[in-house]
Amino acid sequence: MNRLLFLIIAIPTIEIFVMIKVGQNIGALNTVLLIFFTAIVGIYFAKIEGLNTLRSGLYNLYKNEIPIFEIISGASIALAALFLIIPGFVTDTLGFFLLIPFTRKIFINFFIKKGSVVKKNNGDFIEGEIIKEKNKKEDDL
Repeated sequence: MNRLLFLIIAIPTIEIFVMIKVGQNIGALNTVLLIFFTAIVGIYFAKIEGLNTLRSGLYNLYKNEIPIFEIISGASIALAALFLIIPGFVTDTLGFFLLIPFTRKIFINFFIKKGSVVKKNNGDFIEGEIIKEKNKKEDDL
């Protein structure tokens, strides 16, 4: 709860600070136009990456594989789109990093490794395969 409260207060504060500093350097109107431009371009790229992820997920389903990475990637693209809609340069930068496939893969692998718990085999089961043998009587018929 404390981290969520901290993020709710810290993110807008950082965004306002960065917007003021950028506005001092390039002007207020240019800052506002740049914020709109990054939102529009980001949403466009989020749409393209989302369709690519959907295509990849359908291809994995066609191959009878579970599209786990595509599901997580789709969620991160949705989060990136949310970051790009929120006005500000810090969230836009994070949103663009989540849209680039290479950096998105790094983020996903980092959070999967951080949150995963590896279960070790404690010897309670034995893997095997059942082979059904045919009787000679069945072969003769």
